[in-house]
Amino acid sequence: METLILSVFFLGYLAITLEHNLKIDKLIPALAMMAILWAMISLTHMPVFDIDTISRSLHETHIEEILLHHLGKTAEILVFLLGAMTIVEIIDYFDGFATIKGFIRTNVKFKLLWIFSILAFILSAIIDNLTATIVLITILQKVIQDRNTRLWFAGLIIVAANAGGAWSPIGDVTTTMLWIGKKVSTPELIKYLFIPSVVCMVVPTLIASRYKVFQGSIENKETEEVKKSPFGSRMLYLGLGSILFVPFFKQITHLPPYVGMMLSLAVVAGFAELYSSAKFSLSNIDETADDHAIHSPVHAALTKIELPSILFFLGILMAVGALESLGLLFNFAGELTQAIPNMDIVVSLFGAISAVIDNVPLVAASMGMFSQGPDDPIWHAIAFAAGTGGSMLVFGSAAGVVAMGMEKINFFWYFKKISILAFVGFLTGYLTFMLMRDFILV
Repeated sequence: METLILSVFFLGYLAITLEHNLKIDKLIPALAMMAILWAMISLTHMPVFDIDTISRSLHETHIEEILLHHLGKTAEILVFLLGAMTIVEIIDYFDGFATIKGFIRTNVKFKLLWIFSILAFILSAIIDNLTATIVLITILQKVIQDRNTRLWFAGLIIVAANAGGAWSPIGDVTTTMLWIGKKVSTPELIKYLFIPSVVCMVVPTLIASRYKVFQGSIENKETEEVKKSPFGSRMLYLGLGSILFVPFFKQITHLPPYVGMMLSLAVVAGFAELYSSAKFSLSNIDETADDHAIHSPVHAALTKIELPSILFFLGILMAVGALESLGLLFNFAGELTQAIPNMDIVVSLFGAISAVIDNVPLVAASMGMFSQGPDDPIWHAIAFAAGTGGSMLVFGSAAGVVAMGMEKINFFWYFKKISILAFVGFLTGYLTFMLMRDFILV
């Protein structure tokens, strides 16, 4: 029966990986795989265990209890992401991200490259690498007219955004999973990964800045843009500040991160309603007064939330939870460490694999595989590898996929031009992490 369960998981995983070839949204196989796996466990009365991630002791329990346990852990991540997504959409409602364009006051390509890379690195650490990529490529399209030049900038934005998301607990979905799952804490994550992430961004940017495509200046065709709202800058800083507040709230109160995110959302939503003068209640989005509903920034933000992504995370995390509850992941980890005793090689392979398959299930599986306690260096290594390894292929990360769609980036063009830069960044960054772990932070 275990073989059959693993076969179902493999087929579901394969369907997720081949999403674009099959032309089926990845949430469909994820949800189907989750339901089928738990149904098989229930119908065959397989023993399930509540795995203590610290002592790795196994305690057999009822399927209802273990299912509720995994649903609770998954819900923490989903509620957190819903809050963060809503805040970002509220900022966008007020056109707050247009403020960032004001920081770009040069036509020199070399300087523009560094400005976009640094902005990608910083923004991705606050609003996550996917959103940062969308914002910056939207600005890039207004700043640079030549498409070939723009493709190069987009490729380096992907690398920088993924590097920036790796060191922040709110910068990448996989890092957020490790943070909420109590595998890493904010101070230790930053201590171990900030400098390696900087290296991962700086080295490719430094190499690329010597390329001919980044020499000279661009033709700047300024167009007068009409601002959607006079409160754009204010909402940008309020929104970014509220998201940054969440790790501090967790550190002070020791409450789960989603509690702080809900508080931040309440504050941002309150100011948004005040600025828009809209009468709207979060508990009643079906207002009979259409004027109020239409002009409510919170209502508008809620209608733009990426629910397919939320459902995908639900399906994949619960499916991985099924394998974890059977002890299969823990057993696989034992076999893997016997075959490859060097954990740095294992984690580096995770980074390379994350360029081919989705890093969310990869990290979810790793959380059920390894027995190391909170803030063990292996969790920081996994966060870095899974977060930055995806840059090596254009579809290897969420940032790459969205950039691919916005700029119609060809897979082979990216592979020939950007992949080597991303690989050098990943390699130098991981070597820096090893140096800090073994010699500096001991």
